Amino acid sequence: MTNGLYNKRSMSINQRKYVPNLSKLQATCDVNYGKLLGLLPACDDDSLQYRFNNGKDLTYDIHIVEVSPYTTTLDICQQHRGLPDYVQPTMQVRLYHDVRMAEVLKSQHVGAFRASYAYPNKRMHQPNEKEMVNTFLYEWLQFCHKHIGSREMFNQ
Repeated sequence: MTNGLYNKRSMSINQRKYVPNLSKLQATCDVNYGKLLGLLPACDDDSLQYRFNNGKDLTYDIHIVEVSPYTTTLDICQQHRGLPDYVQPTMQVRLYHDVRMAEVLKSQHVGAFRASYAYPNKRMHQPNEKEMVNTFLYEWLQFCHKHIGSREMFNQ
């Protein structure tokens, strides 16, 4: 480090680049696909939107954005009255029906995640950012399944 700035030349030769664990990422995406299908009885119509409520001012909205023969793209957001928008989780997720996987495309309006990032980097992504956002989706789906009070389905 020089004057508080990152200097690539000072990086230790012993530091290793993060290598993603593809089998763990794939397993997470497989489970997420199953959990999303459990929440969405119909996901083949891009005019559908689902709203889940847990009765405590907390709602989960899932909007089907795009449907094609092998994929479905969803926008997911959690809303809690009284909290500012910037702390409400939002994600865009693509379901791959042929391989039965769900992958996070965007999280908190940041998207196109690489498999790994050098660290530090300009945007301060973690080396395993892609794995982390898919794990967050897994944990969020666990929470939804445990705390759903009611489900509404409506056309836009």
